[in-house]
Amino acid sequence: MYYKRHQFQKRFSLFWCAGLIAGAFSGLLAYALVHMDGIRGYAGWRWIFIIEGLLSVVVSVPAKFLLADWPEQARFLTAEEKQYLLVRNGSDAGGIAQMDHLDLAAWKRIFTDWKLYVASLIYIGITVSGYATALFVPTIVNSLGYSGIESQVHSIPIWIVAAIVTLATAVLSDWTKHRYGYMMFGVLFASIGYIILLCQGPLVHPHTHKPAGLPLSARYMAVYLVTTGCYMVQPNAIVWVANNLGGHYKRSIILAVMIGFGNIGGIIASNIFVQTEAPRYFIGYGVSLAMLVFCGIMCTVFAVGLVGENKKRAIGERDHRLELPDSVLGNIGDDDPRFRFSL
Repeated sequence: MYYKRHQFQKRFSLFWCAGLIAGAFSGLLAYALVHMDGIRGYAGWRWIFIIEGLLSVVVSVPAKFLLADWPEQARFLTAEEKQYLLVRNGSDAGGIAQMDHLDLAAWKRIFTDWKLYVASLIYIGITVSGYATALFVPTIVNSLGYSGIESQVHSIPIWIVAAIVTLATAVLSDWTKHRYGYMMFGVLFASIGYIILLCQGPLVHPHTHKPAGLPLSARYMAVYLVTTGCYMVQPNAIVWVANNLGGHYKRSIILAVMIGFGNIGGIIASNIFVQTEAPRYFIGYGVSLAMLVFCGIMCTVFAVGLVGENKKRAIGERDHRLELPDSVLGNIGDDDPRFRFSL
């Protein structure tokens, strides 16, 4: 693409943060739009789909012309600039790792790569929390004792803080040229939040009817920990995997499978926060915590695998691939022994 591996995280996270900021105000926007009930004969919920859907359609038209193409097809780059990008980005990974032809051998290399399967497990582990926060933060805040509109208002700073920390983490991650440690810190951060929510106790004592359990401020802080920790991990996971894949086709296919499979987490999240368990949501918090720990384990497996492969390449155990014909060697992606993986 256009950037070196450790110039990409902050740019991707800036894009990701746009979604977080949208999440901050989407609840209030929906609350306002639902009060359009009866206008032009449409129910309030219909106006939510009409207005928000129309905004997306309008913005998509100029996006077609503004989004840049692949460097090889970019009209705004000269032939020399395209070649410079190719050499620079290839040398960044330790060698020219390409996969520009999607033939049968390329398909085989893609789907026999262990990174595809571990990356998919990493992503499904974090997306359960990602969808849980995206779908249920107002509900969770409401369960802490706030009213409907108060829960929407108190959700806004949660998303803003998450966006700031996500962007700060991205800048630090690019600067230090490291991903794994930040992801594990995010897993730990969010796990602490879930543990607090699991141990929060009832809002009101069942016999005395007085406030019980953890203070409201501690419960509210736990939601910050969960949301912020989750979004330290989720965009980082996508970039970390992308950084360790060589070639257009391999990168695009593996990321598509990873994100597609990982989004099953949305199905899980939408079925574990059930109204009958409010306000404690033992199953919701418990399953989210378990999947978060699973994500951390898979991140560690991924990191160990990358380190092991780099060691094998450093001592020449993969150098036999350099003897392949140029037509084959130029289409094996990150299987090129000159490619070095990044933590």
